[in-house]
Parts: sequence; C-alpha cells; structure tokens
Amino acid sequence: MRLFRRVAALGFAFLINVSTVCLAAKQPTGNDSFQASQNAARKASKTEKRKTKDTFVLVGAGDIAGCSDLSGAEATAKLIEGIPGTVFATGDLAYNSGTYEEFMNCYNPTWGKFKGRTKPSPGNHEYNGSRAVGYFEYWGKQAGEPSKGYYSFDLGVWHIISLNTNCSIPQLGGCGKGSPEEVWLKQDLAAHPNACIIAYGHHPRFSSGIFPSHAEHPELGALWQDLYGAHADLFLAGHEHNYERFAPQDPEGKLDPEHGIREFVIGTGGRSHTPQGFAKPNSEVRDDRTFGVLKLTLSPKTYRWDFLPEAGKTFHDSGEGVCHNAAPSK
Repeated sequence: MRLFRRVAALGFAFLINVSTVCLAAKQPTGNDSFQASQNAARKASKTEKRKTKDTFVLVGAGDIAGCSDLSGAEATAKLIEGIPGTVFATGDLAYNSGTYEEFMNCYNPTWGKFKGRTKPSPGNHEYNGSRAVGYFEYWGKQAGEPSKGYYSFDLGVWHIISLNTNCSIPQLGGCGKGSPEEVWLKQDLAAHPNACIIAYGHHPRFSSGIFPSHAEHPELGALWQDLYGAHADLFLAGHEHNYERFAPQDPEGKLDPEHGIREFVIGTGGRSHTPQGFAKPNSEVRDDRTFGVLKLTLSPKTYRWDFLPEAGKTFHDSGEGVCHNAAPSK
C-alpha cells in the first residue's frame, strides 16, 4: 500500500511538471512579441504603400511668367519645387507674346525647373501674332500636335484632359459641336467610361471677372456638355488673374451637387492680379490678391484640393470631394 501511494505521488508530480512545461511553451516570449509587432508593422507599411501608390498629386496654375517682373513666377515656382507630382500649366505661360525667347528667358528660369513633369495647355498670349510657334517649339511633344494643342493622360484611375480653349484660332476649327476638338473629346471620354475625370484649359466657362467677355466663355459649352455627360469632376482654368472656386454646376451654370462639374479659376501663377466683380451664382470662394498654386490630391474614389499661397500671404482654400464615377449609384 505504501509503495502504491509513492508511485501515485510520483505520477502526479510528473503530470504537473509536464503541464508546466507545456504551458510555458505556449506563453509568448519577448522574441515572439517582437516578431508579432514586426509582422503588424510590415502589414501596416504594405497598406500605406498601397494607398500611396494609388494616390497622385496634380499641382499648378496659369498666367505665370511676366518678363518685366519675374518675382511672382519665382514665388509660385518655389511652392511647386517642394511638391512632388505632375504639374499642370493652364496657359499664358510667358508674356507678352509667348515667343520662344520669352519662354527661354522668363518661363524657363522659373517654372522651367520642373518642365519634365509639366503638362501644359496654351493660352491666348501663346497665340499673339503667331500660330503659337514659340509655345510648341519650347514644349515639343509634351504639348500635343501643333495643329491641335489638346491631349490626355492618366494618373491612376484619374483621366486628365488638357484642352485648347482658344476657340477662335483658325487652325483649331472652333470648339462647338462637331468641331475637331469636340469630336476628339467625345471619343476620348468614351474610351474611359469608368474613370474619374479632370479637364483643364486656359479660359474659364464661368468666373466673376469684371468684364464679361473676358470672364466667361459660353463658346466652351459643347465641351462642357460632353464632360458633364461623362460625369467629369473638375474643370481648371486661368485667364482671370485671380482665384475662384465654384460649387458643382451643369453646363448652363445651374447648381448640381450630385452630377455637376466643380470649376477652379487659378490665374495665380505670378503674372499680375486683376480685380473681381460681383460674385457669380455658385461662386464659393474668391481672392484677387494672392499668387499661389492649386494642389489636387487624387485618390481612387475621392479628391482633395488645397490652394497654397506664396510665402508671406495667408489666403488658403481647401476641401474634399467624391469622384462621380466612383460614387455608389442610387
């Protein structure tokens, strides 16, 4: 009996020791905790890289380098130097006539620093007295075909269209329905049915400028109609030397929060300032005293805008929107 009790006690002690060893094996060690945290960090890093990979920056302005005073263009160029991404330039890039010499002497020392990542569009000053020879000579293939001056490109899911809004230039053939540019635009949009869409050109469809013939351009109506039909999100312009943001509108200027195109006038590249008149319907934010650039952060389903002012100025505008073609249908 005494022997039996001793054997039982030894067996019980053995079981306790085995359990203790097993439990100890299951407890995470310091190395295990470190490894788990490393795995979580790698997973978070991959997620962040994926987000960064899918997000793009488009930044720029129009009405840039006045050869008589380059200080404004130099100020806005300093802003863009610190912003990676694609640069848009909405016309009137080298004053007064957009000659090759003006581009080389005035635009090139300022915004020419990021020429390789710039997507330009021509303004009316590029065509002063010529067929925009200096503009196309300076930019080469980056500006599209010289007889057209319009083209498109992609940034992730965003389809970006650089338009030539100089509708009265003979070689362009107008901007109305059935014109070469309008036909091309319709085909280009049809080839990108599910994209988020931005279009830009020199002339605004709407603005609150003092002189109506300079401020608003109804001749762009057919192009806007095509963009609206394709659920375009944004239209960027210059021409008026100030900043203005409109609420989403249809081609007739009626408020349309659900399907409308949000227009930005960004003639703030550095040439000069022009005063604004009374605010037009749906004008949300305006400023006519600050040079600066518009930075757009483009994600797969949303976009963010930030107007960044030149050093020493405080005006700022920012907000967010949802890409029409990525928004859930109702």
